[in-house]
Amino acid sequence: MKSRLLTTAATAVLTGLLLSPCASFAADDGGLATLRGAPISANASAAGDALKKAIESAPLDRDFTQQPPLVSHAIDNYPITMKFNKCLDCHSWENYRKEKATKVSQTHFQGLDGKELPNVSPRRYFCVQCHVPQVDAKPLIANTYQRPTNAR
Repeated sequence: MKSRLLTTAATAVLTGLLLSPCASFAADDGGLATLRGAPISANASAAGDALKKAIESAPLDRDFTQQPPLVSHAIDNYPITMKFNKCLDCHSWENYRKEKATKVSQTHFQGLDGKELPNVSPRRYFCVQCHVPQVDAKPLIANTYQRPTNAR
């Protein structure tokens, strides 16, 4: 009982110490702030709404080698659960020609040990953990990054 009490007290103290720096990131007016302490205005969230609209167009070029391709259409109503993946309705090897869609890469059928699996690997099944809808977004900060000429 005594050790449980000490553990609980130590946890409370450590939690307080770890969370106390977070208070310095709150805006002076009590609102939200960036990690650098700059306040986030209401206009910023309105601008973010534009990013929620996917561009329905040909896929954009990749920015770096091995970048997962962007999704060239909206996916708002594409459920992905443990038992069903709406993406595979069009992108599976059985349907991609009929749907004129990109087929799922062969790499998605490899297990952790590198052996080929009969179905999409569980670690590659949840498409949106890597593939996101493409949007017309300006860079958040200025940078000098140049896309490699041979990225595919």
